[in-house]
Amino acid sequence: MSMSKCEQCIIKQFNSLKALTRDELMRISACKTSKTIKKGDVIFEEGESLNGIFCIKDGVCKLTKLSANGKDQIIKLVEKGQILGQRSLISDERTNLRATAINDMELCFIPKSEIMNDLQKNNNFTMDMLKDMADDLKEADDIIVNMAQKSVRQRLAEALLDINDNFGTNPDGTLSVLLSREDFASIVGTATESAIRVLSQFKKEGLISTKGKHIKIEDIEGLKRIE
Repeated sequence: MSMSKCEQCIIKQFNSLKALTRDELMRISACKTSKTIKKGDVIFEEGESLNGIFCIKDGVCKLTKLSANGKDQIIKLVEKGQILGQRSLISDERTNLRATAINDMELCFIPKSEIMNDLQKNNNFTMDMLKDMADDLKEADDIIVNMAQKSVRQRLAEALLDINDNFGTNPDGTLSVLLSREDFASIVGTATESAIRVLSQFKKEGLISTKGKHIKIEDIEGLKRIE
């Protein structure tokens, strides 16, 4: 994998690294490490000490939390341009979630010492990172409300729409992120059988179609109207 320099990397414009000066980026670039993660591999486990942050250069991963009944709950899907691990970095705590690659990924790891230096000296960078964490908190609040107040049909419809909006589609119109039926169940907090049953209902109703494991949305407005 080619080592690109942070100051020349277009990915930085999508996250808080855009607030760093050219000199700061050049210093970070000199001490970061780049790595390729294969589909299905774990980037970090829940309860790990990270000692830095990951900047996603390519690919998608899922952030999951192991619940009391031993099942993984998907908290969020994270794509290229985003940063992993900033909360552990600032709070100095072990990771609260596990990160697993959904497809092949390219990541850059930036050591904690470098980032802490910039957090202390560059106010714009600090504010950007705080804003990212505030957005994460808002998202977590929304998840809690959705789980309590919305039906499985509504939650699954919203999950499909979110994936469509955030990750786009393949040339054939199918959703570009290929999730297992177990993953869909985990996102909406239901049993796999329930997720499969609702997806079958959506198919019969003409809201989606499937090609193997791939899903294509046929009626966006129809999914939005699900109650």
